[in-house]
Amino acid sequence: MRRNLVGLLLAVVGAATLGEPVAAAVTSAEGVALAQPDGAGLVDSAFTTRFVAHWWVFPTSILFSAVALSSGVSGALFFSPFFMLVVGLTPSQAIGAGLLTEVFGMGNGLRSYVNQRVVDFETAKWLLLGAVPAVVAGALAAHYVPTTILKGIFGIGLLVLGGFLVYYESPDRCEPGECEGEYLREKNTGRGTTTIEAADGESFTYDTCWRPPGVALSTIGAFVTGLISAGLPEIVTTQLIVRCRIPPRVAVATSVFVLAIAATAGAIVHALTATPVWYVVAWSVPGVVIGGTIGTRVGKYVPSELMETGLGVVFGLVGLVVLVTEFVVA
Repeated sequence: MRRNLVGLLLAVVGAATLGEPVAAAVTSAEGVALAQPDGAGLVDSAFTTRFVAHWWVFPTSILFSAVALSSGVSGALFFSPFFMLVVGLTPSQAIGAGLLTEVFGMGNGLRSYVNQRVVDFETAKWLLLGAVPAVVAGALAAHYVPTTILKGIFGIGLLVLGGFLVYYESPDRCEPGECEGEYLREKNTGRGTTTIEAADGESFTYDTCWRPPGVALSTIGAFVTGLISAGLPEIVTTQLIVRCRIPPRVAVATSVFVLAIAATAGAIVHALTATPVWYVVAWSVPGVVIGGTIGTRVGKYVPSELMETGLGVVFGLVGLVVLVTEFVVA
């Protein structure tokens, strides 16, 4: 009797995960083996079969996470197109799985930056005012926008972000305040100063930034992130350095903090509005944890400018592939 109850529970959970009716899971000859009189329980084989069949997502996730953290780009730029084009998920499933994976993958980096005390929490608070509601709106929209349109937005988004990586300097090579323009220079001056005291004794003092443009940019970036799972960290990091004159170390840490909270909100929305593809995420999450550890160790040996330029070209090509396969070949 106990084995029967356990088997029935596995069948129901598996059915919910796969988006199948519970009754079908209990009676289907493909997904469930019916209980025998000798006490053999119900065993859901459909979820287990899918889970085992996607084992290769694990080593791929290690590779993607290691490359992302060593080059300083968002891991979701890898995972969403990979889940869509290779694993075969729908756009909304791929985006949700990408956000869920990214939330777990950024844990090491977020903890490190907080422990280093290099996050500008005052600036982050303002950025989150626009980012959190926008990422929720984008995540909701991803489940209602027609698949063809969503793939078009996704492909164009990858092209834009790829060009962004090619055009802009790596964050650690950017000059704070560069190209801000006379108008922004005037607006960013005379608003007091912000001082960040890092745990290692290094001190950062800079002019407090003019908030409204930052809130607007983080809102746009977060909506795009909720819609296609990428965009927020690239936009936020660059504008903090170029427009707000914030030192790269503080800008990157603040951007990661903002992304962590916004991505978590977006992932929760995706999880609540659709059935998460756990048979994929169960492989990608441990993969990014391992890959993140590797990436942080090898990143200092990799020329960031060369890496980001190469990745920008790759993302641009992937964006073209998505657009061509959806609107030309189809």
